[in-house]
Amino acid sequence: MPIKKSAKKALRQSLKRRARNIEKKKKIKSLLRKIKKLVGEKKIEEAKNLLPQFYKLLDKAAKTGLMKKNTAARKKSRITKLISKTSSQ
Repeated sequence: MPIKKSAKKALRQSLKRRARNIEKKKKIKSLLRKIKKLVGEKKIEEAKNLLPQFYKLLDKAAKTGLMKKNTAARKKSRITKLISKTSSQ
């Protein structure tokens, strides 16, 4: 356990940040699962309506350092590709 006052504060901050980051990652994963489920059920329009929300979460995560910029771009690209491929069939 930390002894100095500054180390105690740093521990408190890191625990808060960790909790916040875990919550954001859960939101991203759950929205991704929801979109994939809709695509699987051939509900393309509903999946397309969730895309802006998904993009927003990924962009914010990349901006704050939760994930790298290229990781966010890759996730956006793959889900868009999945939706467009399914809608063309």
